[in-house]
Amino acid sequence: MVSIENEAALASTGGRETALACIRAGIEAARPERVVAESVHVDEEERLRVGEATYDLSGVDRIVVVGGGKAADGVAAALEDVLGDRIDAGAIVTPDAGDDGRIERWHGEHPVPSQEGVEGTDRILDLITETDDRTLVLAIITGGASALLPSPAEGISLDDLQTTTDALLNAGAEIGDLNAVRKHLSTIKGGGLVELAAPARVVGLVFSDVVGNDLSVIASGPTAPDESTYQDALDVLKRYDVDPPAPVRDRLEQGAAGNLPETPRTDDPVFDRVRNHVIADAFTAMDAAREVAEDRGYDTCILSSSVRGEAREAALTHVAVAEEIGATGNPAEAPVVVLSGGEATATVRGDGVGGPNADFALAAAVELPESTTLACVDTDGHDGSSDFAGAIVDADTVDDVRAARRALANSNAYGFLGGRGAVLSTGATGTNVNDIRVMVVE
Repeated sequence: MVSIENEAALASTGGRETALACIRAGIEAARPERVVAESVHVDEEERLRVGEATYDLSGVDRIVVVGGGKAADGVAAALEDVLGDRIDAGAIVTPDAGDDGRIERWHGEHPVPSQEGVEGTDRILDLITETDDRTLVLAIITGGASALLPSPAEGISLDDLQTTTDALLNAGAEIGDLNAVRKHLSTIKGGGLVELAAPARVVGLVFSDVVGNDLSVIASGPTAPDESTYQDALDVLKRYDVDPPAPVRDRLEQGAAGNLPETPRTDDPVFDRVRNHVIADAFTAMDAAREVAEDRGYDTCILSSSVRGEAREAALTHVAVAEEIGATGNPAEAPVVVLSGGEATATVRGDGVGGPNADFALAAAVELPESTTLACVDTDGHDGSSDFAGAIVDADTVDDVRAARRALANSNAYGFLGGRGAVLSTGATGTNVNDIRVMVVE
């Protein structure tokens, strides 16, 4: 059960209480134990069903489970409940590793990769390179796995990966751009897992934390074709003005010159025995939040599941929607709950810790109309590099506009919001399906 710290104090108005109830329901709906129980099972004829797809286990000698990400531990536990001793071996890498079962749990760090993550990924590589055409590989692909499954390519050190990742994060790189670089510095990303597992059958169980559910971007696409190139990766570094370590630049330049093989494309036969299933995404959370709002008598409106860009700028669009509802009743009449998902970014400036949901909340709070409440969180419980999930604000949150704008300029939104009892803390939630925002207009 998701717990929101100090929830009773935070729920000081009806709008705040509704917003928090919607947030909690959204996160709960995307938790692995619930998602897997609803979408994965073995029928009486020994067929594995994933959603509408069926996989005959009679021709399978071994089932191997591998993968990683913030939701990986929960998915692994749920799969052990579903498959039991049918699982022959497995290994995952996750920041909150539980006890080993039939699937080994390895600890890793996020958002910057760690040596522990390298060791866990090495174990995964050992398992998938031992497979054959009678092996079924269940690949757990969840948000955060780009950092948790490092596997540096030849000539690239862990320090090279850490330095490059950190620089791109601080520059506010969007996830697709960041992962275009990561894929060309790794052996497992950008379809690499599938190449190494061939000729095994690979079934991806995907929790999407990416706008549009682009399989090549989620976790840097270890089980998906990749159309990005070494030159694309170089262009990303240039666009964000990042000067990487020499081995990184050298590898990318060698690849762009045609001296290294590109990641596998859509028509590569290595994907003939691969199928990916997105079993949870932003809509999983938003649908649950919408149901709670409607049960409470609110009209609802899903603004978008694809909100992206700089958080403090995207926030103004939500303010404009609240203003329009009050002025014209469009796109819906109040009382209404407006929902959105996606993944905004926050360029870190000054001495603060950043956090796109904190920036989003504070930028909106400066201009929110009366009788409007906005709660926004990262569903994994950690907003950017902070220890907080997000924030809840209304028109009364900002008592000093100049101080609020200074906090935004110094990436210190949490410093400002914390002093006004507006910070949401959940701890690690065990899932990751992007950000969710709930705006209640009374």
